[in-house]
Amino acid sequence: MADNHGNTPAAWTAVAVALLGFVVGGIALMLSPVNMTLFWVGVALGLVAFPLFLILSKLGFHTEHH
Repeated sequence: MADNHGNTPAAWTAVAVALLGFVVGGIALMLSPVNMTLFWVGVALGLVAFPLFLILSKLGFHTEHH
């Protein structure tokens, strides 16, 4: 297991964006009628999370400072 175990700004930011995407998509599916535009916004946010993590990692935000 990695020493930092994902406790880095890059990891936390990516998880927060992905969680926001799931919440937005879930809310869109609960509306009556279902709001497909809002659903796809949630999907897009979820998909942006991984590239965001990779970019932040390359910028040096995937290290834990002690």
